Amino acid sequence: MMELVPSLLWGLLAGSSLLIGAAFGWFAGPGARVTAGVMAFGSGVLVSAIAFELMDEALRIGGIGPAAIGFALGAIAFTAGALALARRGAHGRKRSSKAAAPATTAALAIALGSVFDGIPESMVIGLSLLEGNGVSLPIVAAVFLSNVPEGMSSAVGLKKAGLSKTYVFGLWTGIALLCGIGSLAGFILFDGAAPEYVAIAQGVAAGAMLAMIADTMIPEAFDEAHDAAGLITAAGFLTAFVMSHAFG
Repeated sequence: MMELVPSLLWGLLAGSSLLIGAAFGWFAGPGARVTAGVMAFGSGVLVSAIAFELMDEALRIGGIGPAAIGFALGAIAFTAGALALARRGAHGRKRSSKAAAPATTAALAIALGSVFDGIPESMVIGLSLLEGNGVSLPIVAAVFLSNVPEGMSSAVGLKKAGLSKTYVFGLWTGIALLCGIGSLAGFILFDGAAPEYVAIAQGVAAGAMLAMIADTMIPEAFDEAHDAAGLITAAGFLTAFVMSHAFG
């Protein structure tokens, strides 16, 4: 039973950044360039985590077939889900600088999108604990950073729609708790599973996360950071690469 606690706590830590983003959006709101810098750095961290933490691991434990199948399924599933959410007003759910005044429906769709993104991401945190070597810090950092603008975007929209602070922060607290549960579920569901199934699950997460980066995070970074976006993204990649090999 005690081995379940770390997966829950790491998932809650990653999900807590949704509340941090909501607090920024409600009480202050950083400038667009600051947010873009976070997006660029987080994109680099995520790309590194996908390559060295997810796909390498999926290849090692399950082989190229399950890893590739999972990756394709993840990318397709994210794209289909993103298209469905976009029709309901959540196309820019990670693009806080473009979501200054969404309607109530759009802001709630952003929250729904956070569940759609956050559960697979948090499950990866649980998967990273299965071999008993500790959590993947690059993945935790990447998920943490990518969650901030979602909370920020939705909180701004819901505040402008006149909803109460209690409602907004209650909503994001619930979603953050779901991220913790998602991490726990990843650990429980795949503990003792055949290596091929774990590889497929890791590939699904990797494909969905890479599709998300290309769809939302990199465009946000380039729109506001412009020429600096590439350098900041590279810094994020290098940071995660060093973390992966220093703590791996």
